[in-house]
Amino acid sequence: MSTAQPADGFDIELPPSLRAERRGDIAVLTLRRAHKRNALDDPTVFGIEAFFESLPDAIKAVVLAAEGEHFSAGLDLSELTERNVTQGIAHSRSWHRAFDRIEFGKVPVVAVLHGAVVGGGLELAASTHVRVAETSTYYALPEGTRGIFVGGGGSVRVPRLIGVSRMMEMMLTGHTYGAEEGQALGISHYLVPPGAGLAKGIELAKRIAGNTPMTNFAVMHVLPRIAEQDRASGYLTEALIAAIAQGDDEAKARLQAFLEKRAPKTIHTKS
Repeated sequence: MSTAQPADGFDIELPPSLRAERRGDIAVLTLRRAHKRNALDDPTVFGIEAFFESLPDAIKAVVLAAEGEHFSAGLDLSELTERNVTQGIAHSRSWHRAFDRIEFGKVPVVAVLHGAVVGGGLELAASTHVRVAETSTYYALPEGTRGIFVGGGGSVRVPRLIGVSRMMEMMLTGHTYGAEEGQALGISHYLVPPGAGLAKGIELAKRIAGNTPMTNFAVMHVLPRIAEQDRASGYLTEALIAAIAQGDDEAKARLQAFLEKRAPKTIHTKS
């Protein structure tokens, strides 16, 4: 049985399958079940939920990474055979709660992907806000070939990335997509060489942490809701959050710095 361990720099205990560390105003949460291809068992999922629920206010962004050759091969299937229908529903809802703590949590999350991003691993990745994929990454939703269905929010999040038709094809055929294909489909935002993912993820997290908290909140919590509204409601919601964001004291100071040419201009650089 997994035993909770104190997380360095955090007021929380995590299972051995997770490691958390602070790097200034960002945190790095690492999956540590390499011997199981980082398959997600109950203690790991509960630990993810507890970690994101209890983030200190000083943390402004999180990097989600994984040890070993794979990000996550998905649900630990050894647990699945032990549940009846009622327990299965409760289990799926526990994943929904945990991954909602990421998508609609306190701070933006950057996922660093490599190797297998399969099944529940793809569901976990889809709950993050920015995804960096190393060229070893591959994606699949093999639930259809195993007689099961996605249960970690994948049917809600993944179609928003790649479309319903593409997700249907993945589940019906077991088709596996490589890193370049996943980049073209919109699963990842950045594609980097093997071993370069964590450094890129930390670089992006530090950049995100430098935004105003109100802007990050608006992008995480308001933008997705606007995208699901009708046009008139979306315009109204946009006007409200734009006014709130620009009325923030820090935003006013940054705009003043730009007007006084004390802030850097936006230029294009290679990602």
